[in-house]
Amino acid sequence: MCGIIGYAGPRKTSNVLLEGLRRLEYRGYDSAGIAVGGGANPSGQLRIVKSVGKISALKAAIPPDVDGVWGIGHTRWATHGGVTQTNAHPHTDNSGKIAVVHNGIIENHVALKTMLQKKGCVFKTETDSEVIPHLIAQYYKGDLLEAVKAAVQNLEGTYGIACIHADEPGRIVGARNGSPLIVGVGAGEIFLASDITAMVAYTDKVVYLNDGELVDLTPDSYSILDRDEQKVERPMNQITWELGSIEKGDFPCYMEKEIFEQPESIARALSGRIDMENATAKLGGLNLDRSRLLNVGRVKIIAAGTSWHAGLVGSYLLEQVARIPAQAELASEIRYKNPVVEKDSLWFTVSQSGETADSLFAMREVQRKGATVLGICNVVGSTIARESDGGIYVHSGPEIAVASTKAFTSQLAAFYLFTLLSARMRHMSREEGQRFAASLQSVPDLVAQTLKTRDLVQRIAKKYCRAANFLFLGRGILYPIALEGALKLKEISYIHAEGCSAGEMKHGPIALISPEVPSVFLVSDDYLREKTISNIREIKARGGPVIAVGVYGDSETENLVDAFIPVPKMDPRFYPFAMIVPLQLFAYFCALELGRDVDQPRNLAKSVTVE
Repeated sequence: MCGIIGYAGPRKTSNVLLEGLRRLEYRGYDSAGIAVGGGANPSGQLRIVKSVGKISALKAAIPPDVDGVWGIGHTRWATHGGVTQTNAHPHTDNSGKIAVVHNGIIENHVALKTMLQKKGCVFKTETDSEVIPHLIAQYYKGDLLEAVKAAVQNLEGTYGIACIHADEPGRIVGARNGSPLIVGVGAGEIFLASDITAMVAYTDKVVYLNDGELVDLTPDSYSILDRDEQKVERPMNQITWELGSIEKGDFPCYMEKEIFEQPESIARALSGRIDMENATAKLGGLNLDRSRLLNVGRVKIIAAGTSWHAGLVGSYLLEQVARIPAQAELASEIRYKNPVVEKDSLWFTVSQSGETADSLFAMREVQRKGATVLGICNVVGSTIARESDGGIYVHSGPEIAVASTKAFTSQLAAFYLFTLLSARMRHMSREEGQRFAASLQSVPDLVAQTLKTRDLVQRIAKKYCRAANFLFLGRGILYPIALEGALKLKEISYIHAEGCSAGEMKHGPIALISPEVPSVFLVSDDYLREKTISNIREIKARGGPVIAVGVYGDSETENLVDAFIPVPKMDPRFYPFAMIVPLQLFAYFCALELGRDVDQPRNLAKSVTVE
């Protein structure tokens, strides 16, 4: 949540900051602001401009004479204090010479504010972040790094900070604890950001900061210090994303673009990882030897939101196919319930960004208890990827829309690969392994075929989008897909939707059925098909309209329901890949029809980096 960008170099700083904030807007879009120094600005004065709303509003508010050679910017997702121009970042001390942008939550801000007020500091905002510049000012003796170093010793909570001082032109100091910060290195220029998308237009060389580290930046240099104030030497990473991959291209919204990128993103997740000759998967990043993998007695999966739904699918797969007991846990819950770590267990932490606070903290907790944890992440070099004991990159490419689509199906691909590997080490024959691997290889093409339902789904969405409530129902491995379909509809259309196991319908949810409450059923052609059709008949008997996502050629279901969306026939274990696509499209078109901001829905941010 929230986005940070800092820049020092020869370019017009306000332009660089605005461009970085535009690319970071999916992290927070309540308000935004910049602070710049140098250039045509008056000597010894920082120019600060803040605005409520999106980056376009900030751009319009910046006077033409706001120039500079270094500065910082921020796009906000409100936590403490309302959405106002005053509460927008950057925040300053009383002299106006120190400016700070901050991601995270300062848990002891009330005590710090009381202490600072007694020292004569005057506060202007309702935010927890404002204590930081005042605190830095208390320690400032002519060296910004030393002042920040002393100030952060007083902070409790999470923070990613970028700080500048009017008397130290071209210098930016950053500090990280639980909220990501990345250094971007260019030719005679330097960047500091919370996300590589902010600087990919200018540099492809980055350095990731770890928790407890500070960084001292000038246009020609950077220096990283650890918790013990020792200098850290860390190799640069090369960004492989191309600038075009974070643009909309010919699509009206990032979400639609990312839905339609799924055949390619799934193919990337599978590329080079399926060994057809030996009917297994190759996952070199696990960092586990064969003996350790063979002796896994239980798999536990930590995740949140959409990633948790991917983990639920993974838990079904691992039990059904690899015959390993598996359970998906909500990251926000497991951290606080004193989890049991069994000696033969293997844990996964799943996160698109690799920075999800709940998942990261839960991962660290089970690691402290001795767990081996593998990460499933999209962002190379992210904190979960670095701190886990091994893992699988899903290679989705940049995902800009707040509602995750292509990262979800790529996470599924990672679990299918790990299931194949685990099953072949146990009971699965070579012949069955080859059938499973062949089915997995066919997924990108089958998803591409499913995308051809776009116009049909749009017509159905237009008909039903005025409903106030929806039920999404599935059984077995499709139950998590029902949960994910309901979540997508809630996230971007603001329509209330509930995901249920179809088998649980009679245990309460059936009370909601009426002609005004559509139900969306996922109908496979496996051993649960007849039971699901029976549930549909129960809904129809009570006057409830039914939309079904089913298998092409299933005339019985098609004739029974009010609207039918077909997907290609495949091994039933692989329907999660295909059946989620119409649900993503349905949510998307409902939101468009209702005039919602699809890419940046209200109250949500892409990466939840605070609890």
